[in-house]
Amino acid sequence: MRTPFVAGNWKMNLLADTAKALAVKVKEKLDGVSGVEVAVCPPFVFLKDVVEAVRGSRIQVGGQNVYTKDSGAFTGEVSAPMLKSVGCTLVIIGHSERRHILGETDAFINEKMKAALKAGLKPILCVGELLAERDAGKTEEVVRRQVVEGLKGLTAADMATVTIAYEPVWAIGTGRTATPQQAQEVHAIIRGLIRQQFGAAVADGLRIQYGGSVKADNAKALMSQPDVDGALVGGASLEVRSFADIIKNSI
Repeated sequence: MRTPFVAGNWKMNLLADTAKALAVKVKEKLDGVSGVEVAVCPPFVFLKDVVEAVRGSRIQVGGQNVYTKDSGAFTGEVSAPMLKSVGCTLVIIGHSERRHILGETDAFINEKMKAALKAGLKPILCVGELLAERDAGKTEEVVRRQVVEGLKGLTAADMATVTIAYEPVWAIGTGRTATPQQAQEVHAIIRGLIRQQFGAAVADGLRIQYGGSVKADNAKALMSQPDVDGALVGGASLEVRSFADIIKNSI
């Protein structure tokens, strides 16, 4: 049985005081909640404050991005060892906004995966298709490419700490959500790909999150699907009650 995993991606939101206050409230709201793994991923500049705010709880803290190198002349970038040093345990890699706004390629994302794993961070690899790609019947082709290329060179042992998040780009921040059946269909494809690449044991243990306008009122239906193991939550993670309700509905 896979433990559900819900992560909040705060994206480029909040300020120092509001980020810390949100972290404190999330910690208080989830006190006593079990049977689910929870993480929050604030902007880089708030990481240390958020780590301190949730200390003593089961809430993990992650970065929203990472660079491929450990150190060097890469102005503005943040390395995996840096994230680790401030208390992060995980990192989001290949989010659609990084792919489609900032031009990150599958090969670059694969380098980031390897850098995160080398530093002992647990990566969340994001994959998903654009609306035009879905309408053209290319969902499986796109997701297959992103999964295979993103995980290239990884071992079965590496996969023990990897999460994959399926985020249909057409459903992110749009208010549109994949139906539970649509989500299940793609999650099953992803699990099948992992079975082909790494074997049944790895595939059965892999957690695949859904991301794309997840809210409290659709979380239960989405996460009742056999291959949906949690959520990567965007806007709804910025409000304590909605985030907590999503988490509780995932159990």
